[in-house]
Amino acid sequence: MIVGGGLAGLAAAMKLAELECDVGLMSLLPVKRAHSACAQGGINSVNNLTQQLGDNEWKHFDDTVYGGDFLQHQPPVKELAYWAPKIIDLMDRMGVTFNRTPEGFRDQRRFGGTLYRRTAFAGATTGQQLLYTLDEQVRRWEVGGKVTKFEFWDFLGPVLDDAGRCRGCVGQDMVTMEIHALPCDAVILASGGNGLLFGRSTNSMACTGAAVSRAYQAGVHYANPEFVQVHPTAIPGADKLRLISESARGEGGRIWVPKKPQDPRQPNDIPENERYYFLEDRYPAYGNLVPRDIATREIFKVCLQEGLSVQQDRPCVYLDVSQLPREMLDRKLSGILEIYEKFQGVDPRVTAMKIFPAVHYTMGGLWCDYERDAEGGLVHGSPRNQQTNVPGIYAIGECDYQFHGANRLGANSLVACIFSGLTVAPGVMAYLDNLPAGGRAADQPSSLFEQAAYKHLADYKALLARPADGPNPYSLHLELGALMTKTATVVRHNPELAAALGKIDELAEQVNVSAVVDKSNWSNQNVVFVRALKDMIPMAKAIVKGALQRDECRGAHFKPEFTVPDVTATEPVQRRRQAEDWCDRFEANNKKWLKTTIADCTAEGGVNLSYEDVDTSLIPPRPRLYGVVGGQVIEEVWKERRKKMMNAE
Repeated sequence: MIVGGGLAGLAAAMKLAELECDVGLMSLLPVKRAHSACAQGGINSVNNLTQQLGDNEWKHFDDTVYGGDFLQHQPPVKELAYWAPKIIDLMDRMGVTFNRTPEGFRDQRRFGGTLYRRTAFAGATTGQQLLYTLDEQVRRWEVGGKVTKFEFWDFLGPVLDDAGRCRGCVGQDMVTMEIHALPCDAVILASGGNGLLFGRSTNSMACTGAAVSRAYQAGVHYANPEFVQVHPTAIPGADKLRLISESARGEGGRIWVPKKPQDPRQPNDIPENERYYFLEDRYPAYGNLVPRDIATREIFKVCLQEGLSVQQDRPCVYLDVSQLPREMLDRKLSGILEIYEKFQGVDPRVTAMKIFPAVHYTMGGLWCDYERDAEGGLVHGSPRNQQTNVPGIYAIGECDYQFHGANRLGANSLVACIFSGLTVAPGVMAYLDNLPAGGRAADQPSSLFEQAAYKHLADYKALLARPADGPNPYSLHLELGALMTKTATVVRHNPELAAALGKIDELAEQVNVSAVVDKSNWSNQNVVFVRALKDMIPMAKAIVKGALQRDECRGAHFKPEFTVPDVTATEPVQRRRQAEDWCDRFEANNKKWLKTTIADCTAEGGVNLSYEDVDTSLIPPRPRLYGVVGGQVIEEVWKERRKKMMNAE
C-alpha cells in the first residue's frame, strides 16, 4: 500500500507494478490533485549542455550537500545526482512537455545555490506536467489490474504485529466514512509535507502532515523536524500564501526595495539609482539566486530590521520581471504570472510584484535507511533503502528526510521525489522476497486486523460524540499556526521556543476536547479536520523541541545568538587571526551539531530526542561562505588546514 498520490507515490506505484507487484494507492484526493501539481519552477539534473560549460554530476552532488550545510548522508545524495539525468530522460520519453530551445534541445534555467543552468522545466507548471505523465503510466497498470486506487481515503495508521513489523494499514473512506483494515506486506508513505501546521503556507490545504504524524506516533522515527524551509517569494493572502517560483529569478527577475523607505511612487516610476538590489549587492557571485534560506533571511532583515519594506503596514519587497521580454515571460513563466495577476489584480509583466517569504517545505521527515556500496553510492535493490526503523514501513518524497539536509536547493525536490519512488520499489520487492514462509500479511490472524480497525472505529465514534459547544478547532488551528510561524520559522530564539512548548501543551488540552459540530456519517470533513489537528500537535512539539535543543545556525535553522562573527579586521595579521578563530569555532560546532536529530514520540504524546552521526565521507564538510564577510581569507585558512590534515593521513 502506497499512501500518497503525488510524484513519489506514483513513481513507486509504476515501478512496483512493472516488477509484478500488486499495489494499492491511497490518497486523500484524486491523484491528479496531489500537491506535486503545485510545483512550478523545474527539475534539476546535469545534461550535455551544462557539461559543455564544466558541469557534471559530482558538482550537482556537491552543490546539494553544500547547500544543505552537509546535514545529509552523502551516499543517497550522490546516487540522486548521478541518476537525475536518466530520470529526466525517462520523463521526456514518457511525454513531459519540457520547454525546448530553437534547436530542439531541452531548455535549462538557473536555480538558487548553483552557478549552472541545470534546471529543466515545463513553463511554470513543471510539477503538474510530471504528475500528469506519471498518472498516465499508473492508469495503464490500473487498467491491467496491478494497481488499485483508494482515492478520497484517509490513512489512519499502520497495523503492527507483536514483533513490531508492519502488516498493513487502516484507512477511512471519506465519502462513506467506513473504516477498514487493509492487509499488505509493506506500507510506503509518500504523503508530503506538513505546511498546514504553520497555519498559512504555500502548501495545499491537504498538507496537514497527519499521515506522517500517525506513523510517528506508532513508533517511526521522525528525523530533523526542526528544519523547515521558508521560501523567499510568495504572495501574502488571507487564506494561504501563494508561491511565486524561484524560476522568476532564474529567468532574470530581480529583487529590490526603494532606497527611500515606503516610497509612495509606483515601482516603474522609481529610477534605477534609487533602487536597492540588496541580494546582488551582498552576494555578487549568486545575486538573486542565493540559496533559499539566505534569500529569506535577507528579505526579513531588509523589511523588519532595516525598515526598507515597500509597505509600512505589510512587510514586502519587489520581485521585478517587467524588464524582461513579454514573449519570453509568456512562454516560460505564464503559470506563475497568471497566479499573481488573478489574486493581486496587477499584471507583473508591467508592474513589479510585491512578495514576502512563506513556509514552503519540510527538509525533515520520517527517518529512513540506506545501504552503501563500495563506491559510496547505494546498493540498488537493498531492502534497507528508504525503509524506516519499523520493518515494512517505507518513506519517500517530501515526507522522508533523506536528501536535503538543512536547506533544500530549488528544483531538487521533484527529482528527489521521483528518484526515491523508483528506488524504493526494488527494495520493497527484496524485502518481500526475504519474508519467511508464513510471514506475509495474508498469513496473519484476522484478529490482528479486526482489533486495529476496531480501535480506530472507537476513536472515530469518540470524535463524533464530542459536544458541539467545545473549543472551536478552526480557531485553535489558527492559534497553533500563528505560534509556530512566530517562533519556529526564519529566526528562532530559545526563550520563545521554550515558551512555545508550554503553549503547545495548553493548546493540546483544548484540541483534545474541541468541538465536532457535524455528526453525520457521510463525507464528514469536520471530523477529518479535527483528527488532523490533533495529529499536528506531536509534530509541532518535535519541531519546536528540536529547534530549542539545536544551539547553532545551520541552513534554515537560524539563531542569531549562535552566529559566528565575520572577519572584520583590516590589518592582515589580525584578519588571519580572526579567520583562524572562525575556523576553530566552525570545527567545534560541527563536532557537536553535525548530527541528525532523531525524534521519538512518547506514549503521552511528548518527544524524546537523540542524535545520529552523518556520513560525510565523500565530501568533507567545509564552511558555507555565501556572502560571509572575510570569506576569502576564511577559505584560505580552511584549505590550508585540510591540506595539513590530508598530508598527516
